[in-house]
Amino acid sequence: MINPTMTRLDPFSLIDDVFRQVRSPMSEESRRAGFVPAVDAHRDGEDLILSADLPGIDPENDVSVELTGGRTLTVSGERKTRNDAEGIREVRYGTFSRTITLPEEVSQDAISAEYDAGVLTVRVAGVYAKEQPQRIKISSGHGARSVETSGSEEKKEINA
Repeated sequence: MINPTMTRLDPFSLIDDVFRQVRSPMSEESRRAGFVPAVDAHRDGEDLILSADLPGIDPENDVSVELTGGRTLTVSGERKTRNDAEGIREVRYGTFSRTITLPEEVSQDAISAEYDAGVLTVRVAGVYAKEQPQRIKISSGHGARSVETSGSEEKKEINA
């Protein structure tokens, strides 16, 4: 026997199904698995700036910024549920961890973190310092040339 609901398409029932899925609360498992904060990382001169959107998080108790091996920076934590009430829940909860490999080794003293208005900003000072281009100054005579490092007074004589 053929099921009559299987043979015809009712566009209104399809729309009702979509609205029912949107209105139904997410399971605890999907809330925990789904939280991944948005992160931006960019260069500011010699520094790396990492910004993570973490609204609704207690930064002192629920967020950790760690440096491992001088080159691996990890921001981790947890957005905890505020209540267990039923209803529409679009905010995702759970643990998160974001890791970035730094281009150069740094000390812990080079890293600062600030939390303001739901955004965690981590600054890694001087991580791009070694990437500054070196300007080569060519002098004539005696087969010697000077090497100048941009931004410093240091000059080295190189004999060719």
